[in-house]
Amino acid sequence: MEFLWLLLPVAAFSGWWVADRSAGRRSRPGAKGSLSADYFKGINYLLNEQPDKAIDVFIKVLEVDQNTAETHLALGNLYRRRGEVDRAIRIHQNLLARVGAGDTQRFEALLELAQDHLSAGLLDRAEGLFRELVEGGHYKVQALRQLVDIYEQEKDWDKAISASRRLTAETGLQLAPIIAHYRCEKAEQAKRADALDQAMSEIQKALRADPDCIRALLLEGDIYVMEADFARAATVFKQLVKKDPDYLPEVVERLRVCHRATGISAALIPYFSALLEQHGGITVTLNLVELIQHESGIEEAIRFITEHLQKRPTVRGFDRLLDLEKELEDRPAPSYLGIFKELTTQLIEERAIYRCDHCGYSAKSLHWKCPGCKNWNTIKPIQGVQDE
Repeated sequence: MEFLWLLLPVAAFSGWWVADRSAGRRSRPGAKGSLSADYFKGINYLLNEQPDKAIDVFIKVLEVDQNTAETHLALGNLYRRRGEVDRAIRIHQNLLARVGAGDTQRFEALLELAQDHLSAGLLDRAEGLFRELVEGGHYKVQALRQLVDIYEQEKDWDKAISASRRLTAETGLQLAPIIAHYRCEKAEQAKRADALDQAMSEIQKALRADPDCIRALLLEGDIYVMEADFARAATVFKQLVKKDPDYLPEVVERLRVCHRATGISAALIPYFSALLEQHGGITVTLNLVELIQHESGIEEAIRFITEHLQKRPTVRGFDRLLDLEKELEDRPAPSYLGIFKELTTQLIEERAIYRCDHCGYSAKSLHWKCPGCKNWNTIKPIQGVQDE
């Protein structure tokens, strides 16, 4: 950042010198000396560690024309990087007021001013400027990207879909998986409002955009559960497992709910056993433990989970084993089990369950859009001793 400040006097002097040369004989007597004095005054402010005052002086030194517009753009951009968005806006607005309607610098200034408003959180103003650039055919791809981001922040999913389609037409980018998430957002809004038909309509549109959209399948199955159509819900959840086993932990408990409602929970034991053999995972194991305990008793459940932990120890598995040992009625639980139980409970409560494959962001709940890197569909359940 200190290096950038050293560039300010160079930029200011270069802009003044070009403007002064272009003015030629039209400059009034003494003007050059006045500008030089202002320039060295700005240098003095820099030497005295007063960069704000120095910048104000350098702005006065620069005359806005086609030769110095780039310097104004750079200066405004520097302000924005420093977080002084109000000053950046003032510089870019001043530039817009002085350049001609057809000048290239005008569109650059529009882009910079839109980014200023975006940085300041003035989404409506930023949207208007980006739309002006898109409609005018200038910086179209960059403006469309920013519009998509704005619509996501505003949760205006219809506009986000429209802008994403235009961006696809301009760049050829495959944005169908992201558009599917926008449809899922609309489906979740309808679901919360108990408009299940509308929600299902959006889910089908999401699956047409991206047939492998895991989120859409989860929503579809959940709506079937809400409608008490447990057989269809189970079919959808099993389809999801085939498409992406990484999301198996999100499905296992849902499947148990479906089979419990239909009274055929025991039928899940061979299915879960096959999943465990093929994909592993403590969530499947723990649900198998519950089924085995219900069908064959606590001793058999303890035997099963003990064998599993010998092959692949996990904190969640050990925690469940401690619970089972405490439930035994024919022998008292050793006192140290309570200490172990307290430790495992604390480890489970403090751990993150999900992690972004792109940036490593960790969370305790599933985010379809990573709060860290802002990518869609990159967060999945964590694998490891404390997790799956």
